Amino acid sequence: MKRATILTSLVFSCFLVAGSVTSALAQELIVSAAASLTDAFSDIEPAFENAHPGVDVIMNFASSGALYRQIEQGAPADVYASANPKWMNKAIAKGFIKNTDAHIFAHNSLVLTTPEDNPANIRTLNDLTGSKVTSIGIGTPETVPAGQYAKGALTARKLYKKLTPKMIFGESVRQVLDYLSRGEIDCGFVYRTDAVKTGKHVLIIEDIPLKKPVTYPIAVLKHSAMPDMAKAFVEFVRSDAGIALLEERGFTRP
Repeated sequence: MKRATILTSLVFSCFLVAGSVTSALAQELIVSAAASLTDAFSDIEPAFENAHPGVDVIMNFASSGALYRQIEQGAPADVYASANPKWMNKAIAKGFIKNTDAHIFAHNSLVLTTPEDNPANIRTLNDLTGSKVTSIGIGTPETVPAGQYAKGALTARKLYKKLTPKMIFGESVRQVLDYLSRGEIDCGFVYRTDAVKTGKHVLIIEDIPLKKPVTYPIAVLKHSAMPDMAKAFVEFVRSDAGIALLEERGFTRP
């Protein structure tokens, strides 16, 4: 009995050691992606890992500008996916990415939304100038693409300066969405994909006209420790399988 117990312990220990070795040998691929891609890329992550045994995809989600700053400061990353071309172009200009390696893989749209009970009774974009509206959620335009898109649209309508005193700035589009879901603001500008995700907690008032659609580029970083696998990830995102997963989350083909 004692011998059997010892043998069982040895076998179990071997499994633990083997598991540790396998974990240690797993290739870690770091993907820095815009916060609005959280759900879609969380679907893509296991699909890619299943197609590439031994690869562990580490997702790093934040605003596109914050991710760029991380890359600029030397943070490890293999793939960068931005919610607009602005930050991708900066990465290219600074030499972090080859121009030919950047590809558009998805589109989105910007919407004006309110908490489900719509406390300020907002019906159109012009209602935001009324006295009932005291708090408007918007991503910080300098770092959050959704905020940049919203600022551009409001500026075109000559509303941005007028509405600025009412604005509550978020560090990402997801933070603005959280404010909306908790009813902490009267309205906010978020992506349609994010608004749809929350279901009944957020009410979509209207689509915001933009000169150009919300555009998502993706690229392999020059300093990637796994350039071949990073390229494979980008190709997977752009494949029919990857696009199908993106479409399930409300994104559209470029």
